[in-house]
Amino acid sequence: MLDELYAKVNPGPPKPSEIYQPSVFSMPAGTERYVVEVCGAVLVPVETGDQITVINDEGGQPCEFIAVDKKGKIDASIIGQSTNSEAQGLKALLLGSDQSLRGLRMGLDARNIDLGKAGAITFFDSTTPAKTEVTFRAERDGSVIVAAPHPNARGAMDYETQDTATPLVVMIKRAVIKQAAKFELPDPLANPLDEIRVHTQTAESFFVKAGDYIQIIDVDGRQCTDFECFSARKLDKGIEHALDVTTTRTLMGHAYPMPGLHAKYYDQEMLPLVEVVQDTCGRHDAFALACSAKYYDDIGYPGHVNCSDNFNTALSKFGVSGRPGWMAINFFFNTAIDDHGVMYGDEPWSRPGDYVLLRALTDLVCVSSACPDDTTAANGWNPTDIHVRTYSGVETFQRSIAFRATPESEPKMTKQTGFHDSFAKHTRNFIEYNGYWLANCFAEAGPIEEYHAAREKCVIMDLSPLRKFEITGPDAEALCQYIFTRNMKTLPIGGVVYTTMCYEHGGMIDDGTVFRLAKDNFRWIGGNDYGGEWMREQAEKLGLKVLVRSSTDQLHNVAVQGPESRDLLNKIVWTAPHNPKFDQLGWFRFTPARLNNEMGTPFVVSRTGYTGELGYEVMCHPKDCAEIFDAIWAAGKEHDIKPLGLEALDMLRIEAGLIFADYEFSDQTDPFEAGIGFTCPLKSKPDDFIGRDALIRRKENPMRKLVGLDIDSNVDVTHGDCIHIGRAKIGEICSSMRSPLLGKNIAMARVDVAHCEPGTVLEIGKLDGHQKRLPAVIRPDLAAYDPTKSKPRS
Repeated sequence: MLDELYAKVNPGPPKPSEIYQPSVFSMPAGTERYVVEVCGAVLVPVETGDQITVINDEGGQPCEFIAVDKKGKIDASIIGQSTNSEAQGLKALLLGSDQSLRGLRMGLDARNIDLGKAGAITFFDSTTPAKTEVTFRAERDGSVIVAAPHPNARGAMDYETQDTATPLVVMIKRAVIKQAAKFELPDPLANPLDEIRVHTQTAESFFVKAGDYIQIIDVDGRQCTDFECFSARKLDKGIEHALDVTTTRTLMGHAYPMPGLHAKYYDQEMLPLVEVVQDTCGRHDAFALACSAKYYDDIGYPGHVNCSDNFNTALSKFGVSGRPGWMAINFFFNTAIDDHGVMYGDEPWSRPGDYVLLRALTDLVCVSSACPDDTTAANGWNPTDIHVRTYSGVETFQRSIAFRATPESEPKMTKQTGFHDSFAKHTRNFIEYNGYWLANCFAEAGPIEEYHAAREKCVIMDLSPLRKFEITGPDAEALCQYIFTRNMKTLPIGGVVYTTMCYEHGGMIDDGTVFRLAKDNFRWIGGNDYGGEWMREQAEKLGLKVLVRSSTDQLHNVAVQGPESRDLLNKIVWTAPHNPKFDQLGWFRFTPARLNNEMGTPFVVSRTGYTGELGYEVMCHPKDCAEIFDAIWAAGKEHDIKPLGLEALDMLRIEAGLIFADYEFSDQTDPFEAGIGFTCPLKSKPDDFIGRDALIRRKENPMRKLVGLDIDSNVDVTHGDCIHIGRAKIGEICSSMRSPLLGKNIAMARVDVAHCEPGTVLEIGKLDGHQKRLPAVIRPDLAAYDPTKSKPRS
């Protein structure tokens, strides 16, 4: 009997574990993938027989393809083709100042490629469907350049035709698979001063001058590297003060520094040694020591090679004394501490070519290892190499952190918005938000004064990180009607509607606004990139004739909010006779406009906002942002205009009962639980949409409700704090703030429907949730400020 049962449970030899992971780790040997970013280009060497496929990822994006022989001569016959145009788009890109093309310029110079009279093969146009492919085969050795220029000569999207630029994808299938490193090193960020290979299970030491840069690269992905450094001047005096992670954590207030305000590493005397400038991984460890002989001895691997002994060997040439275990910053090491205080680890997040870029703040002696741990998942069970490059301090690298919209997406580095320089005149306090640097608060005023300016006068704020997508084509309305919860068929041209997108189970993907520009032209403005990916997936499943293209980089925007915002903008906004006059613009309406007069700079203005006040949003191309800002600022001086940062914005939106992703909603929250059930007109919208059946069921059987709380305590309350009635936990805090207007703490919270009635007395748990409680009561309305929205309607 047991034998029969065992045979059913174990029918044969063991099978490998099924693991889903990004395709970069599972692409066939000899296959390479490159992404040509918006208004960008890539250069790829090719050899005879290589297959080159260009994919129009989002659709509607023209491509310029240039083939070059081994001597640097433009020659389309390398791929068996002839040119059909000049490479005007690529030339225009290279004449610009975009730092992301620095690697391409270096590649052109290294191969003596002169693009002065370059001919190109052009293909794809504004009507090309998403995922369309064109394939070539290399007939001789050489290189190919693939560019994604802007579709129009102006280099800026026309807000009415929506001719945005989008990425291309290049797939290379090599004819000859070389048994070398699994992944090639990424191109240098600039001309390197030094190239240092740290072979697997070893360490290397090196000297770096103050001001120079250190790039630490994970070559094959999933590989940790321990890094230490010393002030060279202190070493000259016999003082061996290494980078100290405990001092660093204390001074920075973070588990480990990241690019931005809290970016420096210190030694034990609080001397700053290095600053983190760029990071494409975002997950490291600053708690554990570098692995040591004792660590391996204790887990049953005596004599195992280790980073601490490798450090000792590598540093001996600089006269540094050995240690049994080295404190270090463990780049790419994926650790965390659970609720019980236990530190645990897993495979690194890093992928092939991921890196950390540091800047030396004093002359340094450095050491980097390629961790040898093959006994745990710390290096993906397969230790590999690390590569170090150093660059001159005369180079300029923008502070940035990489993010990916999906596991398959290429990393995108934090950018400055088109309005960044204008706001930077008023503050240095910028933080990373959704892939961009945004002002947190401003030096002259501060969050409280900025808040009052929004409530009493007017403010201007950068909201460029909002994601924009152009939805165009004969089936645009059909797609919008199916993916959004609001009724798109009743949305007029020039209208804006606040809506949600939901999964089949009713959980929210995102909230945002839909603009209708024409019969078959829509624009979605939401909070994340995945919304665009998801919309394209639905269009493809349904076989709809529609393009969904990102325009985030073509359309940056500021919010002008406050009681005097209408009077301010009325001075500088001109609209065409067939569009509404600015002072006729109703709530949730928009219009194309120009600055001052018919020949002025174009932009789009909408009567929308996120403050609970009368307000507008002004959208323009990044190249026009400085001019638009200056015009608003000059006109706003009579209204005591002030810049507004994220801290003050959070106060305004919480007071007004406006929700925020990952606080008031997630993919486990439906619109009814998020307090925006009005976005789901289940009776008045007759057509089906994604999630409709689940939302009907969830509306009829609610479990939780978003409510407003008045808190009878000045103790700070934070997101995630538990809410109790007696011993039982019945909810949690979503967002909270101390209201300057009301003079008390308020919050939005999600509670069980059994305890959601206005007037219900609750207790907010602090510490462990029981040792300290704060009394609170449910308000009649979610919004503590103007619950009827009379201010923005006015």
